Amino acid sequence: MTPKEIRDLSPEEITTKIRETRESLLQLRVRRQTGQVEKTHEMRSSRKDVARLETILREKKTAAPAAT
Repeated sequence: MTPKEIRDLSPEEITTKIRETRESLLQLRVRRQTGQVEKTHEMRSSRKDVARLETILREKKTAAPAAT
């Protein structure tokens, strides 16, 4: 997910995407422990997606009070 796509989402949608991405990351970790993950790079990209989502969510929350 690109930062531009994330910025177009509302804060509630971003929160939902964070939850979904963390759940998929948890599933990847479990599958890695059982030896079922073939694409290990997906874990790294999921972690980066979570960081991207949280960063933009924080930007939106700090910008909202300043605008009012």
